[in-house]
Amino acid sequence: MTALPLREAARVIVLDADDRMMLLHYEENGGFWATPGGSLEPGESYEDAARREVCDELGLHQVNLGPNIATRSSDHHVGGALVRQVERYYAARVDANAIDPTNASQPDQITTWTWWTLAELRTSDETIYPKGLAELLTTCGLGKFAREVR
Repeated sequence: MTALPLREAARVIVLDADDRMMLLHYEENGGFWATPGGSLEPGESYEDAARREVCDELGLHQVNLGPNIATRSSDHHVGGALVRQVERYYAARVDANAIDPTNASQPDQITTWTWWTLAELRTSDETIYPKGLAELLTTCGLGKFAREVR
């Protein structure tokens, strides 16, 4: 059995002052929501990739990342090819008004940019990646998210 090609990626849980989280909607693979992020470029660190992706997808040119709060590995299709993707997740708090998708230089196949509350994450029937995102937010104690579920 041949090992799948490795695709390393960095993703960012972008929170605003009201503890809402920015999710991006993609139409590919049946449609899904995900945090901003993407694959590392050659020689790029996970942190640098996370910052670049936030700039590329949200138009934010400066973001202060928190520590790596989670790692996820999954096998899925990217560009029609099956890969093993290893993602590191970081958190960042931003000014909601600073996000301007019209300034995004790499919107890929993003169709919508939306702020979500923890309650919306927990009750949505939409496909959201990573699976268990609401629980991750609660476990990590990110702002009011932790207090909402008590």
